[in-house]
Amino acid sequence: MKKALVLVLFFLFVSNLMFAQEGDNEILKNKKGQVILPEAGDYAIGVSATPFIDLVGNLIKINSAGVFTSPLTWNFVDPVTNAIYGKYFVNDQTAYRFAFRIGTSSVTKKNYVTDDNDNTKDVLDKWTSKNTFVYLSLAMEKRVGKGRLQMFYGAGPYLSFTGSTDIYKYGNEMSSSNTTPTSTIVWGAPPISGPTGTRTLLNRQGKTIGLGGRGFVGAEYFIMPKVSIGGEFGYDLGLSFQGDGLVQTESYNTTTSAVEVTDAKTGGSFKMSMDVDNFSGIIYIMFYL
Repeated sequence: MKKALVLVLFFLFVSNLMFAQEGDNEILKNKKGQVILPEAGDYAIGVSATPFIDLVGNLIKINSAGVFTSPLTWNFVDPVTNAIYGKYFVNDQTAYRFAFRIGTSSVTKKNYVTDDNDNTKDVLDKWTSKNTFVYLSLAMEKRVGKGRLQMFYGAGPYLSFTGSTDIYKYGNEMSSSNTTPTSTIVWGAPPISGPTGTRTLLNRQGKTIGLGGRGFVGAEYFIMPKVSIGGEFGYDLGLSFQGDGLVQTESYNTTTSAVEVTDAKTGGSFKMSMDVDNFSGIIYIMFYL
C-alpha cells in the first residue's frame, strides 16, 4: 500500500510538470486549450487503477525489480459486485452516479456411469447449475474544489438480488429391482460415482434480496484533460433477506415398496450492517467524455 501511495504522489508531481493551468480562469484548460474538468453533459466510466500502477511500477522498478501482478487487465472499480460504474454530469458540480450488473448463467456437467442393467455399457448423469446476480445503484454526487484537485461527496440507494438452483438427472432409474442405483455422488474433477440409496434431485437456494444506502466522500486529481485518478470512503447501511430454500431427494421406501421424493426446507436469513468502507480499497481512474 505504501508503494501505491508513493506512485500516486509521483503521478501528481509529474502531472503538474506536464500540464500547465491558466491562472484563475473559470473554465480550467491546459496549454492546448483543452478543458480539463468535467462539464454538464459529460459521461464517465471508471476502472481500477491497479493495472496502471503495476505497469508504471514495472517500468520504473519502484518494486526493486520484483514482479507486480499482471498489468494486462481491465478491472472493475468494485471487485465485490463486478458492476459497471459510471457518471453523468447534469452541471459542472453535480453528477448522477450509477452502477449495474445483470448476470445469469446456466452450466451443465455430464458424467458417464456404469449401466446397472448392462455393465458393458454406460448411462449419463447430468448436473445443471443456474445462477442469477443483479446489482443496481444510483447516487447523486456534488463536487467542490479549484484546479485539478476536486473533492466530492454524495449519497444514494442500492439494490441486489441473487438466486441459485442445482438440478440433477440420473441415467440409472431407482426402482424395486434397483434400490441403490449407481449414480454420481460428487461432481468434482474427476466426478465420483457409486451405489447410493438417497440422491439429490433439486437444490434451490433461497432468493437473497439486499438493499441499503451509502454516503461517500472522496477526491479526484485530473492528471490530464478529462482523465482523473481518485478514491473515496463511505458509510454503508445495508439489509439482506434470504428466503427459504428447498432440497429435494429421492429414495426407495421398502415399507411402501415405492420410490419416494422428499422435500426439505432450508432456513433463510436476515442481516443488517452499518459500517465505514473504502470502496474495496480501490484507487480508480475515471475517463470523461
